[in-house]
Amino acid sequence: MPDSLTYKILKEHLVNGKLKKGSEIGLRIDQTLTQDATGTMAYLQFEALGVERVQTELSVSYVDHNTLQNGFENADDHRYLQTAAARFGAWFSRPGNGICHQVHLERFGIPGKTLLGADSHTPTAGGIGMLGIGSGGLDVAVAMAGGPYYLIVPEVTKVYLKGKLPPWVGAKDIILEVLRRLSVKGGLGQIMEYAGPGLENLSVPERATVTNMGAELGATSSVFPSDTETKKFLASQGREEAWRPLTADPGAVYDHEITVDLDKLEPLIAAPHSPDAVRTVKEIGSLPVDQVAVGSCTNGSYSDLRLLAEIMKGKVVHPRVSLVVSPGSRQVSITLAREGILESLLASGARILESACGPCIGMGQAPPTEGVSVRTFNRNFAGRSGTADARVYLSGPAVAAAAALKGLISDPREMGDYPVLADPPPPVVDDRMLIAPPADGKKVEIIRGPNIKPLTLNRPLPQKIRVNVLIVVEDNITTDHIIPGGSKVLPLRSNIEALSKHVFSSLAPDFSDRAGQYEGGLIVAGENYGQGSSREHAALAPMHLGIKAVLAKSFARIHRANLVNFGILPLFFCDPSDYEQLSTGDELATDNVHEQLDKDKIYLRRINDGFQFAANHHLSVRQIEILKAGGLLNYTRRSF
Repeated sequence: MPDSLTYKILKEHLVNGKLKKGSEIGLRIDQTLTQDATGTMAYLQFEALGVERVQTELSVSYVDHNTLQNGFENADDHRYLQTAAARFGAWFSRPGNGICHQVHLERFGIPGKTLLGADSHTPTAGGIGMLGIGSGGLDVAVAMAGGPYYLIVPEVTKVYLKGKLPPWVGAKDIILEVLRRLSVKGGLGQIMEYAGPGLENLSVPERATVTNMGAELGATSSVFPSDTETKKFLASQGREEAWRPLTADPGAVYDHEITVDLDKLEPLIAAPHSPDAVRTVKEIGSLPVDQVAVGSCTNGSYSDLRLLAEIMKGKVVHPRVSLVVSPGSRQVSITLAREGILESLLASGARILESACGPCIGMGQAPPTEGVSVRTFNRNFAGRSGTADARVYLSGPAVAAAAALKGLISDPREMGDYPVLADPPPPVVDDRMLIAPPADGKKVEIIRGPNIKPLTLNRPLPQKIRVNVLIVVEDNITTDHIIPGGSKVLPLRSNIEALSKHVFSSLAPDFSDRAGQYEGGLIVAGENYGQGSSREHAALAPMHLGIKAVLAKSFARIHRANLVNFGILPLFFCDPSDYEQLSTGDELATDNVHEQLDKDKIYLRRINDGFQFAANHHLSVRQIEILKAGGLLNYTRRSF
């Protein structure tokens, strides 16, 4: 039977289970990545497993998130990560070397390999024909220790691209169009596989823009074939030997298929406060803009920033607008400097930031009060920018450039002829900011700062649960809602006790106090609970507060897995209308939990009036055992 590209890679890496829809499988992981907002905890967890050396073909520890050093915490984490990488056999990408996804694409990505990353945008690697999957840090720690990564066999959606992008329309508009059609939960349980004649004119950086934002669909991953464009990109990086041709078999069958006619696309933009609130730029109208931010892991390539510079050339940013630019990697920055493009951007009034996530995760460059910010980033959740009432729009570089010049959201096609851009020059390849691990790391001392606290371990799941509902939240609650990002909270990622005081702080400032008062509790949620970032801290901090279960209409994939990993029951309403019957303060109880788990149904009752309802868990036998043990770390330590 002819295989999709996705199934070819899955078959090559299958170590447990069968490729049957809805069943659980274990995959061999070739490479892993962590970044400094998730990596400290991941390496603490790896240490706890007691394995002497990383067992993957390659693991890389990146520093790209917590680079704003207001105090000692972030710098201490960076020092810990560098020494831990040397001790255990991982590469270390130093601060300033660039954003993990961009650097990994440039220097480490290999078509047909699997990459597991403690970052939800790990599928960026699909732009090079790699199967990149985002997960929580504990899953990555287990993979680094040689364990399989488990997931439910995904459906595969073929995204057939035909035609050619017209002038002023870019790769960002492709993924915004897919988001407009499918929504932020339209890719749940799926891998998006791109195909068709429209691929011929899309470079690897353009493809990576598309796969990066596949995370916003809720998709498990997104992948492009490895073809002549892939070979050309790898050759430019001096890594042509890593190339292999890889594509779907003729006649491969897919679960779903959509077609995007590139010829008919026009400039698109995602309105506040969701990546799927997509409209044409024309529909938005002439809206005044306060800030424009170009770059990040989504649109921080050389080609993206060169386009910005060409549009801005000889002009100056509008007096009302602050224009900031964050190149995706040091390689991009140096190449831009060599070609005189950084000089051109500076002359236009742009503020050049370091090659890091920066404004995308609220690390600096917050917009003004009630400000409008146009960003080439991947998320525009309320408050994520660092300003609670800011209105953030997501676009490609052409729309961002038009906004920077005019001070208004406007159609870039009104600016005249599209710039004629030659093929990109050879990049400046310089790996001196990548530190290879020593052959033997046993003598390396791991250095820990005072903010790096011991791991919090959960207790085995009790047979009886009696808890209060601590909060009832709506649909599409993000991990940013559960644990905020930004420069005030991110430095606490290695101190769970301190971090736990911020759980749901934007929705219910007294949540952590309430959890302490009731000695734990339960969370009730609507659809797609936990979308967004892979941050396992959105499960780890609630676990620290004693949260026993989350009862929701549906979950985002990574967050549901993280809940299991930390011993919190993720339960689905059997009857979604029961959601309406529950309120904050309700006391719920259930008995014989272990036996009920074995039957995929948990019956709960409300203590004060006897109201009873049922919930499913849809957990595998392995996941049930993880929960009974009190989490993946407890479960895995039995095997090592």
